Amino acid sequence: MEHLRISACTYPVRDRPLDVVFRLFADAGFRKIDLWGGPPNYSVDPDECDPRALRDTAAQFGLTIANLSTYPGREFLADDSNTREYEMEVMRRTIDLARFLGARSIRVSPGRGEDPAIVEPLVPLFREAADYAEEKEVGLGMENHKGSIAGCPEVCMELVRRVGSPFFGVLYEPANLMQAGVDYRQAYETFRGAIVHVHVKDSRVRGGRYERTVLGRGDVDIPWIVSRLAEDGYRGDFALEYEIGDKVPIEHGLPRWFEYFAAIDLA
Repeated sequence: MEHLRISACTYPVRDRPLDVVFRLFADAGFRKIDLWGGPPNYSVDPDECDPRALRDTAAQFGLTIANLSTYPGREFLADDSNTREYEMEVMRRTIDLARFLGARSIRVSPGRGEDPAIVEPLVPLFREAADYAEEKEVGLGMENHKGSIAGCPEVCMELVRRVGSPFFGVLYEPANLMQAGVDYRQAYETFRGAIVHVHVKDSRVRGGRYERTVLGRGDVDIPWIVSRLAEDGYRGDFALEYEIGDKVPIEHGLPRWFEYFAAIDLA
């Protein structure tokens, strides 16, 4: 695996100062980060976050930002038109920030809820967002999550097909699909050609109970995922999402995750 295509999500350490976070990830071997899109370390509001300082701090540690794990789109279906208009402005500003920071993509949210009926009103809004994203060359990816239509592959892809933009698609997250009771392999076949970004962690279900595991020790076939994406021409990044800090401190576990993933053969 090319080291420059491996990033790590800052979500598990989102409460720590950025310089501490960036040093931790750089020491673990990473050269890219997946920046969680919430305070205190990121905000679309310039009064809460200085993009230039953010970019410069990352550069001090030899890091660049691969993806912004943000949430624009959550209020696209709000009853109030002012709220919807503001949400579109947040979308545009987030895309602009991604462009400024050098991020290849951002995470977006397909409204709220799992009702397939929300696809219809979302289509024109995400078409507008995707047109703007194409101008800036920034991908928009809906992360597979229970509680969202992105957690239902067929409904998610209905929205993707109807928006009809190569800059709008899926943030593929196999472990989240497993947690939602969805076969991540079958889901991959549904998502083929529409995957904008990838989050990676491992997990398993034992006795009906879902649990996260050390990377490579669960039931998510990580090499299969990497191989399938390579066969289909995916050239984006893979963000390792370390969410087992209660089992192994991130300072000890994250370097091992990097070594495991970097050793995966793309040939």
